[in-house]
Amino acid sequence: MSARQTVRVFKSSAPNEVTGESKLPDVFLVPIRNDIVHFVFYNLNKNRRQPYAVNQHAGMMYNAESWGPGRAVARVPRVSGSGTHRSGQGAFANSCRGGRMFNPTTVWRRWNRKVNLTQKRHAVASALAASAVPSLVLARGHDINQVPEIPLVVDSLQVSTTKDLLKIFYSLGLGDELFKVNDSKKIRPGNGKNRNRRYKIKKGPLVIYDNESVNVTKAARNIPSVDVCNVERLNLLQLAPGGHLGRLIVWTKSAFEKLDKIFGTQTAPGELKKGYVLERPIVSNANISRIINSDDIQSVIRPMKENKLLHDKQKKNPLTNKVKMDFLNPYAKIKKANYKKAQEENIKNKEANRKTRLAKKKEHRKKGRQFIIKYHKELEGANEETIKNYKEYILSTKVGKEALKQHEKAEEEEEKKE
Repeated sequence: MSARQTVRVFKSSAPNEVTGESKLPDVFLVPIRNDIVHFVFYNLNKNRRQPYAVNQHAGMMYNAESWGPGRAVARVPRVSGSGTHRSGQGAFANSCRGGRMFNPTTVWRRWNRKVNLTQKRHAVASALAASAVPSLVLARGHDINQVPEIPLVVDSLQVSTTKDLLKIFYSLGLGDELFKVNDSKKIRPGNGKNRNRRYKIKKGPLVIYDNESVNVTKAARNIPSVDVCNVERLNLLQLAPGGHLGRLIVWTKSAFEKLDKIFGTQTAPGELKKGYVLERPIVSNANISRIINSDDIQSVIRPMKENKLLHDKQKKNPLTNKVKMDFLNPYAKIKKANYKKAQEENIKNKEANRKTRLAKKKEHRKKGRQFIIKYHKELEGANEETIKNYKEYILSTKVGKEALKQHEKAEEEEEKKE
């Protein structure tokens, strides 16, 4: 959005001279809506596409039929016949060699897009407003360091040769822009170079003329990336190429002054665009916080409401919430204090407790050793008593007496031999 009231008009025959001033049209004061421009460009740009599709019979011109189940092969249709490599091969499906593509493209796709008329007009108005902001023009990549003023208005471009038009451009400071554009011509990467779009080149200035300077169309058509457009047929695809605002525009005086008649003013609708009213900024001061905090606003608004907690809706976990645990178990606080006190005493009497534990351990070991000695003595006495009782029992039996006699007899014989 430009805030100036007038714009200088330069003389085409002597561009260093200023022939007069022209009132800045109200269309340059509208808010710059990048969202609308991007949406409209994205949809209108689709209307230039050429329909394309594959042949509707492609991949389907075979005599093929599925073999069905039971042959351990897929059920895809297979070419009939024999005696050739092709027979028995899969057909039709997109996974088969020579088959059709998945979801074949058709020419009756919805190629074009319709955009609301008022929306298109808003987008064109925003693009024109952006072209009057030097920072946006620079940001778009145009070289305007030598341009005397933005927007650039010339009294007339009624020239018939390219040589004369180039002379005017160089005098207006557009020489660097034209050289930059001419040097930007590069071969397009990718396969597009084989599809009638071999070269890429940056966008240069746009010349907007009225019916008085209609010859400029022939003079400019041989200059790389210099576009021309009639003021009554403004095109968003030229005003914001790629959906990017800030195109460098060269105006003729008659076309520049006709903008109020086409788009209207802030108080009156346009004559040539019936019923169209320019967009207006929602607020004149974008600092909303300053407006809200001003004394005039604060004096009439009600005080800010505060949230009041009516009841405790959140459930508390007593294992992690100390207050909730004290509420549920009043003794928990005492228990915790006693535990803490015991811990402190243990830390304080750590050495004494260690000595006590060692003394108890030593006493326990001593008693254990005494118990083991006593156990072994009693076990040995019990064994001797058991042997004595067993012998008495054997001697009391008949078999035992006979065995004893034989044993005594054998001992006597051994003594005699010795």
